[in-house]
Amino acid sequence: MKVLVATEKPFAAIAVDGIKKEIESVGNELVLLEKYADASQLLDAVKDADAMIVRSDKVTPAVLDAASNLKIVVRAGAGYDNVDTAYAKEKGVVVENTPGQNSNAVAELVFGLLVYAVRNFYNGKAGTELKGKKLGILAFGNVGRNVARIAKGFGMDVYAYDAFCPKDAIEEAGVHAADSQDALFEECDIVSLHIPATPETRESIGYALVSKMKKGGIVVNTARKEVVNEPELLKLMAEREDLKYITDIKPDADADFAKFEGRYFSTPKKMGAQTAEANINAGIAAARQINAFFKDGCTKYQVNK
Repeated sequence: MKVLVATEKPFAAIAVDGIKKEIESVGNELVLLEKYADASQLLDAVKDADAMIVRSDKVTPAVLDAASNLKIVVRAGAGYDNVDTAYAKEKGVVVENTPGQNSNAVAELVFGLLVYAVRNFYNGKAGTELKGKKLGILAFGNVGRNVARIAKGFGMDVYAYDAFCPKDAIEEAGVHAADSQDALFEECDIVSLHIPATPETRESIGYALVSKMKKGGIVVNTARKEVVNEPELLKLMAEREDLKYITDIKPDADADFAKFEGRYFSTPKKMGAQTAEANINAGIAAARQINAFFKDGCTKYQVNK
């Protein structure tokens, strides 16, 4: 089987070595397409691939149409909105992600951003501490659980809401289970977003919801840009000079948000999974999942069933 690793933004060399070792250990062939400058290069490379590993690369209908032998695509990471999962299903192509491999990296970034924000972006003026603050976690999956673990180390009071996670499971993790999304925003000083971008969640974080936050509220977004209603959040921040928004996903309206000096920060590029450890973990997990798929038909992590 031919396995294509197509990464416009390449894996670290040590991760590529690990992927290669996994793929070739069972007699499969690894092909690399790194730092490609044009989509046509991807269309050409995928023509005879049986499997593909991607990072943030777009797997569009055109890509899937070009890949006549393709049976499985694995997105090395948790989010998979860069893959047209519905069309892949039509084509009989399994799409998987690698949940949990980037979780600690994203969770640590949340607190890097938070410390920066509560200390007024290190502008020399007195800030506040995280200890004793109420942190709300929206979605209690792998990342959310790691955020809760780290927050406890800071001495924070941790709350969470997840429409798909039972309250008992949240409470068993030593976290307060909020009754609703609205209640989470009403109760907490800080809310950290960890919801995926789905039809139900797109632009769900907007004026009505965020306006429920207490004075001095902070919204942290290391999830997906699409879950935030940017025009509504801009309107609210113009009305409430106490709110802060920090993210590792530059908004479309970055210039407009930047006008709120001292209350907004975005990294230049998405940084959640940008650690050596996460890079290696996700890549090798993707390779193992492909091997398991071809060996036993395992689709444990399929996201387009």
